[in-house]
Amino acid sequence: MDVLLNEDEEMIRDSVRHFFEAECAMPRVRGIEDGDQRSDPELWRQLAELGWLGLALPAVYGGSEAPFTQLALLFEEAGRALAPVPLHPHSVAALTLAEAVERGDCGGLAETLLSDACLGSNLLTWAWSERLPNIRPEAIELSAVADGNGWRLQGGKRFVEAFELADYCLVAARTDATGTSREGITLLLVEPGAAGVSSTPQLSLAGDYHSEVRFDNVYVEGDALVGRVDEGWALAQPMLERAMVLNCALIVGATRRAAERAFDYAKERIAFGHPIGSFQAIQHTCADMITWVDGAELLTREAAWHIAQGMEAALPAAAAKAFTNERCQAVLREANQIQGGYAQVKEYDQQLWYRRAAAWSMRLGTSIEHRRTIAHAIGL
Repeated sequence: MDVLLNEDEEMIRDSVRHFFEAECAMPRVRGIEDGDQRSDPELWRQLAELGWLGLALPAVYGGSEAPFTQLALLFEEAGRALAPVPLHPHSVAALTLAEAVERGDCGGLAETLLSDACLGSNLLTWAWSERLPNIRPEAIELSAVADGNGWRLQGGKRFVEAFELADYCLVAARTDATGTSREGITLLLVEPGAAGVSSTPQLSLAGDYHSEVRFDNVYVEGDALVGRVDEGWALAQPMLERAMVLNCALIVGATRRAAERAFDYAKERIAFGHPIGSFQAIQHTCADMITWVDGAELLTREAAWHIAQGMEAALPAAAAKAFTNERCQAVLREANQIQGGYAQVKEYDQQLWYRRAAAWSMRLGTSIEHRRTIAHAIGL
């Protein structure tokens, strides 16, 4: 395994970075956060035209069939640019639909959505979190009771990204509560505008909105099934692992840019007649920062490589998330400390990277939860 980028991957990274530098400057990011829109439709259209919304999806639906490692690079650069588009929920849901279709175990709706997902004309999201704030299978309590050819959903979901913008939401529900926690989970596609669905948008630290969603006797047709009935964990586990790794890539991209800004400031800020970067305390702090962000990047790329190779990814994904959650937060705090009061001022851009990466770190499980996964994977 070589987690260092090859020539093709460096070219992909550079081209994506140049695009975001040209098209996603900070005024555009701030415009979405401070305005009425929750996503930048023009940037979304551009990503679709470049084929990046279908980067890792099958060619038969208009995708590029790129390896998951390249998709992770796209997310690193999107995090670096703080791109105000729902790339994460859309990609996670679309990849899960593609996997289900490839297995041949789902209703017809999933396959019909994939072409539009590549084009960006259908926006997808997914919903997992409920009362228990973890990503383990026992967290799923939303009930789905069989009704004719379909199901009736009763319950709620929390922290659903881009729900009000989405055309379909991939929902994890419990269709059988009599077995183990991993048994009886089913994935279903639900339209946010369906009868009985209600949502409450909640502003996050990142400046975007997550929704608390309520399903009150919501009926979904049989063709909304994704995967097999009661065997949804087989799809949900790799879905969560992909979501974690892509989340880490966003955090790494944002953290590295925040660190670079701090390094530049340390070279320019003069105190006692010298740049503050000439003082040992700042030098050692910056050394720790680059060590931590490099470590997070390498662990994230290792986990992405495991997924791309079709290998068991529970341990590397958990390791990447546990490390990234904590060490990238440390980098961001130190970056703010180096820049002093400027980093706390809304008009100064540094806080944008800090807030977003901090919010992303609180999603998809705590470091404690992921350490439990690692311990289990090594037989403890």
